[in-house]
Amino acid sequence: MVEGIKKLLTAQYDVLDIAEDGNQLVQLAKKLKPDVIVSDISMPIMNGINAAEQILSSGLETKVILLTMLPEVKFAMKALDIGVHGYLLKHAAPEELLIAIKTVLMNKTYITPTLAADIMEAYKSGKREEYDPLNVLNARQRQILQLLAESQSIKDIASILNVSHRTVEFHKYKMVEILNLNNASELVPFAIKNGLG
Repeated sequence: MVEGIKKLLTAQYDVLDIAEDGNQLVQLAKKLKPDVIVSDISMPIMNGINAAEQILSSGLETKVILLTMLPEVKFAMKALDIGVHGYLLKHAAPEELLIAIKTVLMNKTYITPTLAADIMEAYKSGKREEYDPLNVLNARQRQILQLLAESQSIKDIASILNVSHRTVEFHKYKMVEILNLNNASELVPFAIKNGLG
């Protein structure tokens, strides 16, 4: 899919780089300062929403467009609340991505028509989607939870994040306590239910 998007974009734009995961996306954004970032929400290590939040809060002028498989309004609203400029579904026609890029480059927000009406209705009615339980976790805990949901072992997580096994275990058990779960085996189902992994 990445190659398809790259091919589509290189006809009209300079593609500066491709990030393998959310952490790398944040680093590349700060280094390259692109005009537009097109990112998947489902990314390893740090998901696209958390990566976008870090990029947008860092003061970069970059416009962020998120692609997702999830047609759920709550994820779209979360993305828009953090300041994402474009939000569309992965299975949309390739031309829609080009329209989204042109739109955000004109300092406008692009929302896929499939979700636009539902999102506007949710905002107008004041019906904020239910409280996001992941907000009680800090950035490191969200990263660890996402990696657990991706079936990474404690050893692999420690290596990926460059921390000790004990640090990972500490955060794991702290999350059980914070999220009011019964035990660590409930972390992965909780993560998946809340859009991680």
